Amino acid sequence: MQIKPIGDRLVIKKVEAEKTTASGIVLPESAQEKPQYAEIVAISSDIENDEKKKASLKVGDRVIYSQYAGTDVKLEDKDYIVVKYTDILAVIE
Repeated sequence: MQIKPIGDRLVIKKVEAEKTTASGIVLPESAQEKPQYAEIVAISSDIENDEKKKASLKVGDRVIYSQYAGTDVKLEDKDYIVVKYTDILAVIE
């Protein structure tokens, strides 16, 4: 089963939080920062048909998104977030 976003939306998947510090200290889950970056899993046809938007994002890109953006979705034991195009703040290169 796949998620196909509609309108001006994308489906993203959160990237796992760091579980250890750079020096090797293991962090308990309560001390881990909640990452605000994710990987794009699906893009709506509205974005794919818009030349400006299409050039800036593609499936597989790692992006930074707004903190309280989107709707959390769980599908086949995987967690996704459906966000608007405007909630994407930057692409990580």
